[in-house]
Amino acid sequence: MIDIKILRENHELVKTNAARRGCQVNVDDLCALGQQYLATVKEVENLRAERNRLSKECQTNPAARETVKQLKVTLAELETKQDELKKQVDEQLTWLPNFLSEDVPDGKDDTDNQEIKQVGGRPSFAFAARDHQALGDRLGIIDTARGAKVAQSGFYYWVGKGAQLTQAMFFWAQRELVKKGFTLFMSPCAAKAQTLFGTGYLPFFKDQTYNLAGEDLALIGTSEQTLVGYHAEETLDGASLPRCYTSFTPCFRTEAGSYGKESRGIFRVHQFHKVEQIIFCKPDDSPRCHEVCLANEEYLLQQLGIPYRVVNVCVGDMGAPGYKKYDIEAWYPGFGAYREVTSNTNLTDFQARRLNIKFKDADGGRGFVHTISATGVTDRVVCAILENYQQADGSVVVPEVLREFPPRLVMITSSFERLSAATIACTYSDCGSVNIRILS
Repeated sequence: MIDIKILRENHELVKTNAARRGCQVNVDDLCALGQQYLATVKEVENLRAERNRLSKECQTNPAARETVKQLKVTLAELETKQDELKKQVDEQLTWLPNFLSEDVPDGKDDTDNQEIKQVGGRPSFAFAARDHQALGDRLGIIDTARGAKVAQSGFYYWVGKGAQLTQAMFFWAQRELVKKGFTLFMSPCAAKAQTLFGTGYLPFFKDQTYNLAGEDLALIGTSEQTLVGYHAEETLDGASLPRCYTSFTPCFRTEAGSYGKESRGIFRVHQFHKVEQIIFCKPDDSPRCHEVCLANEEYLLQQLGIPYRVVNVCVGDMGAPGYKKYDIEAWYPGFGAYREVTSNTNLTDFQARRLNIKFKDADGGRGFVHTISATGVTDRVVCAILENYQQADGSVVVPEVLREFPPRLVMITSSFERLSAATIACTYSDCGSVNIRILS
């Protein structure tokens, strides 16, 4: 939600921004509707004042009593008109996008994003690089067929060592963010419509949402929704800002509109997993906090040894709530291109206005907070690990920073360990149950 004062005082600025962002709201009509609403509010207030003044004379002035009766009828009609006008104004206001940073590039889609830098050397293989799906099939660590069997296409299993590697990465990433001052959360995986509206996912991304039948609930598409919603209708102590939160959750998106996009493997799916970064800060601090989140994303990929590039996202590839956005695209040797693995958006006060999240300083200064929403890591990063660390025989070396986590994987050669009969001894207890002991 943008500041309505800007709409009233500089509607040409709003009009220009809406046109650049492809917003269909007629800003001129909205302004006229807003003026009509304000005129009606003023008329209602004047009539109420007149009614209250005459009500004091009703006992001694029969004419005053008759006028008050007429005013009540007129007021009821005007109040109904006022409510309807407010509903119309609010409906159109919810569709207005956030303003844009001056350095957001023009463009229609992700092909127009502006590269800022490339980091890390791309691996050179003496063999034909496989993509993550081919590696997953060969090693038995990704199962999309059974995911489709038990759910539908777009759902999948991490299996055996694939699941171990994935969980190790998510645990490691959370630990690293906690070291950097983030508070760790375990968040709900469902949210009310008001929470989705407040974070800007409704109405803009309505077709991406899995709604729960008969409930005012939907599965979350990101823990951004529940972490930002955590402080809805609250005023935060200015001295406590910035507040940095992180959470690991499953995420659910319908991927409506993705027809025709590259979907092989588990890159674009209905359920995935993500570690998120959320920051609440004062307005003057949001550019710095935006860069902090980018530095964290880069740090995680550098520690994992994944080559990547950073892009400044163009206007056509940015969601309506965003003010400025960075994407990081990892190098996928099997795919032969950079592909998005993280996004990082400065949302300024767009979410805070919709959710009424404010701050107050000890000296009386106050205002709406700014929010930053940034990915830490997702399953896509594990896919990048598989492709960048693959060996000629199809095995995968595990990045060194993840080897400390039990069962301390160094290399993935198969999802299952098969034990020979010689390594297992069986004994029977008195009650007839079998005890199995690993000998070697």
